[in-house]
Amino acid sequence: MLDRRNFLRHVGLTGSALAVPSSLVLANPVSHTPEPGTGIILKGKVSSAGQGIAGVAVTDGATIVQTNAAGEYEFAAPSATEFVYISMPSGYEIPQSEGVVNFYRRLKKQSGTLINDFELVKLATSDNNHVFVVWADPQMKTQEHARKLREETVPDLQALLKTYPSGTHFHGIGCGDLIWDRFEIFSDYKGAVDETGVPFFNLIGNHDLDFDARSDEDSTITYKKHFGPTWYSFNRGEVHYVMLDNVFYPGMPGKYFGYITETQLKWLENDLALLKRGSTVILCLHIPTSTGLFARQGKEEELTMSTANRQQLYHLLKPFDTHIMSGHTHYNENWERQGIMEHNHGAVCGAWWTGPVCSDGTPAGYGVYEVTGSGLKWYYKSTGLPKEKQFRIYKKGKLPAAPGEICINVWNWDSKWKVQWLEDGVVKGSMTQRVGLDPLATELMLGKDLPVQQKWVEPTLNDHLFFAKPSPAARKITIRVTDRFGKVYEEAVS
Repeated sequence: MLDRRNFLRHVGLTGSALAVPSSLVLANPVSHTPEPGTGIILKGKVSSAGQGIAGVAVTDGATIVQTNAAGEYEFAAPSATEFVYISMPSGYEIPQSEGVVNFYRRLKKQSGTLINDFELVKLATSDNNHVFVVWADPQMKTQEHARKLREETVPDLQALLKTYPSGTHFHGIGCGDLIWDRFEIFSDYKGAVDETGVPFFNLIGNHDLDFDARSDEDSTITYKKHFGPTWYSFNRGEVHYVMLDNVFYPGMPGKYFGYITETQLKWLENDLALLKRGSTVILCLHIPTSTGLFARQGKEEELTMSTANRQQLYHLLKPFDTHIMSGHTHYNENWERQGIMEHNHGAVCGAWWTGPVCSDGTPAGYGVYEVTGSGLKWYYKSTGLPKEKQFRIYKKGKLPAAPGEICINVWNWDSKWKVQWLEDGVVKGSMTQRVGLDPLATELMLGKDLPVQQKWVEPTLNDHLFFAKPSPAARKITIRVTDRFGKVYEEAVS
């Protein structure tokens, strides 16, 4: 959830302090022992069925090494290191507990040599083709919210899984704001994802923070007790996934802004250095790197709603085919530029559990991504609706500002979609795109007394509304929407 109060609007964050990262550290045995009290030695083995796995990336969140031919790793780390963890390699089962992926080992002491092994199970079939879902902002604050997640979202995902062939490889991404400031609800979230039968990789959102911490470093303590490191990577098939923490907490209760620390940028540069140029990278974070909301509103960008040092991030991602997955906004938006596409997802909880839609009229739901080799196809899955449902039609008169026009909301639209209309079977051409407020969101949220549960929620301007003006004699209007993959969705209205 975004904080609707303006915060650090005029903070000037530039790339001038971006340090040159150290060279990638490969898995050569460490030949020295840290001075007492200054560091530790991390070592161990990554194996499957007793055989070491070579080339697996192992990290403490700063240094990255790769396992040698025998699957062994060893490197020095600071004594304050919390975790040692692996970048899950392709071709192996995802280890999990309560639906949450277990790719890390929590360090039990801060001195000497610490041995941590990772045992993986080889998949029976290739994971080059797989499917993943993005749950943005479940954001549960009460047991009623938790009940809705269990009784609405979980069965919806379970039903979706059954539409795919048996044996399809699935994983989920919890895209932050798993809860709404109530840490006891973390157990409800984990219970819900466990029920889905899908292993979930999670990341932290602004409502998952310890707001009583005195600094950003300590604001993730509770989250890490439940889910481990707040930045990491993993692989499935030909795709490399990266999870980042871009919610920076400046030690002021309730305040935050979008920013990626230098420690993460250095780690990310070393992580990406292990990939071939042109590889497909799925990078996930809670706050979007960029949003068109403020341009639509004619306002100055707020750093609670975007990532201040995004250009430095884009520079690191430039050699790759990158898709960015984000949440936070409770509306749906896709943009594509500089070889990067960002998918800012509508929320699982819609407009904070106030009704069936997000603030832009997108139904409560989640993103579904089908991976074939290094390529992706995707769609938005509205909770409780068929996956073929990709737009909503409003008849003439529904919008007071356009009384003679039909309006549709195509919530997962991007610039490569086609939106056309037919009058009595005759193709009339493309519908006219305009920025505006969704009629249903307006009906449910506009005004100081709506919605009843969260009165501060208001509808937001979106760029995926389309209009057409039928003739007075028209009897049937057909809407034909074609996504960027050529799939056609069609509905008619009298």
